[in-house]
Amino acid sequence: MARINIEQLRTFLTTVRLGSVRKAALGLNITQPAVTARIKNLEHSLAAPLFDRTASGLRLTKRGERLVSYAEQFEHLTQLVEANITDPQGIDFILRLGVSETIAQCWLPEFVSALHREFPKVEIEINVDISTNLRDGLLNREIDLAILLGPVSEYSVNNIELPGFDLAWYAAADMRGVDGDDATLLADKPIITYARNTRPYRELKTVLFERVGPGVSLFPSSSLSAGFRLVEAGLGVAALPRALGAPYLKGGTLREFDPGWTPGPLRFSLSYLGDPKSHVVESAAKIALGVARAYPHA
Repeated sequence: MARINIEQLRTFLTTVRLGSVRKAALGLNITQPAVTARIKNLEHSLAAPLFDRTASGLRLTKRGERLVSYAEQFEHLTQLVEANITDPQGIDFILRLGVSETIAQCWLPEFVSALHREFPKVEIEINVDISTNLRDGLLNREIDLAILLGPVSEYSVNNIELPGFDLAWYAAADMRGVDGDDATLLADKPIITYARNTRPYRELKTVLFERVGPGVSLFPSSSLSAGFRLVEAGLGVAALPRALGAPYLKGGTLREFDPGWTPGPLRFSLSYLGDPKSHVVESAAKIALGVARAYPHA
């Protein structure tokens, strides 16, 4: 029997878990021909076909089914060696981060710096997107660690709750409510808010309909920085993270106002798949939690 290597077994397991070569390639961050070549080399080494190629896709053979449990044992042992034996300075890994814009504008740089100090050889790929897309990327194994509005309610996902971000209402510095009553701004001005298919948008819309009425004007934006700029330009008001509003207040372009209520804090989580276990991903999540706790959120 020819030599079997860990990457072949890892590729085999990823293909089994995701159900196709295309999805396995995305999950492993390699090309489809590379996935096919690894599986063919593994089949050659074992002198046995592991998949039946059918019109509907791949289906495990009897020997392929038997190999799954043995491959998972190899995978587990590899993680134990990486966690307990290998020096973190020498771990070579591509970590795919999916990050919400709020996090990207707050403590992401400190997190990446801390991660590089612990794992200098780990290559980091960063995707900044809305939480709905990050969740899909995580479940499709296109992202290793997601920092998103969570938690992700899936049995396969581990979630670590992060400190919340307090919100405040912002208006242009020279904008005032009717007769000096700032509460009227919510009825008179468009409310600039998060993207339409996000939880903060849905929650804010519900409360505004209850407090202001269904005639309230909502202006969704997928960009947090654009939201601040729109408020600066006097095109509306917005409830945005206080941690990001300080420079605008200091610069005198925005002011906080109190209409009598404020939406609850934005709640984020560190989310990653529990199977297969990854020492690097779990360590990265712990590092991110420490950085998040040290960051001023209000």
